[in-house]
Amino acid sequence: MKLDFSFLPALKISSNEPQRLFHGRGGLQVGYEFLNLDWLCPVLLVTLYKEQPATWEKALIEALIVAAPSDMGSVVLQRRYQKPAVFETVYGPEVTRFGICEQGLYYQLDFKAGMHSGLFLDMAKARQWVQGHAEKKRVLNLFSYTCAFSVAALAGGADSVVNIDLSRVSLSRGRDSHRLNEHDLSRVTFLGHDIFKSWGKLKRMSPFDLVIIDPPSYQKGSFVLAKDYVRVVKQLTGLLAKHADVLACLNDPDQPPEYLLDLFAENCPNLRFQQRLPNPAAFVDQDEQKSLKVMHFKCIN
Repeated sequence: MKLDFSFLPALKISSNEPQRLFHGRGGLQVGYEFLNLDWLCPVLLVTLYKEQPATWEKALIEALIVAAPSDMGSVVLQRRYQKPAVFETVYGPEVTRFGICEQGLYYQLDFKAGMHSGLFLDMAKARQWVQGHAEKKRVLNLFSYTCAFSVAALAGGADSVVNIDLSRVSLSRGRDSHRLNEHDLSRVTFLGHDIFKSWGKLKRMSPFDLVIIDPPSYQKGSFVLAKDYVRVVKQLTGLLAKHADVLACLNDPDQPPEYLLDLFAENCPNLRFQQRLPNPAAFVDQDEQKSLKVMHFKCIN
């Protein structure tokens, strides 16, 4: 592969907000579909989805160092095609665990706790939506991961938030994020449980005014989209308050928005589709059908 990094001068870091700088996965930059660049101040995160020659990697890092802002502290490289896909600091001080600020809220990131840092940047507008619609609501955050939606909900004035995820490690990071924001943890519940074995418990804690569904597309042993999303939707009626809102997320490029529309129409007809939330501008995709789907439904009784 030729060493052409002509796109680098176009990298614009407008602020210290976490942001996608280069979205190769969107398919609009031919020849670089395997590359994403993220700014997690003071870290520049390089994600490769396909193996490249060592000489190309080295040249890319050198070019990034030249193009990067003066306040960049480190460059971290993740080769997602490897198992495990570890985060490697390739320039500057080693980075493992640190906090970042998005729209005035703080989130705890950790490069040693798994394949993901702890905050999905493509969900930024969804977090803003939750913050703007959570006031005085009881919120249920299904597949909560590191509880970013929970942080947004409490910042937006939610009365309470219930987070449930199979990973207690991820929930612990979520608790840390709440502490970074000096939130009242008495209003937040963290359940390290299998969701599919916890419907009875969740129904006893209901009704909820806002339910967020953000599962992985596939997670061995815990979630398979084709058979498990419908199982979640079928349980919603027993969890929802009158006029409740549901935010349903789908990040499988092989499934169009109609997948969720049909799923809700067939299995929970009292939930009416309201809108598909826009994705951040940096995450533009050559085929929007393949990009992240965040769908808002509302309970019509």
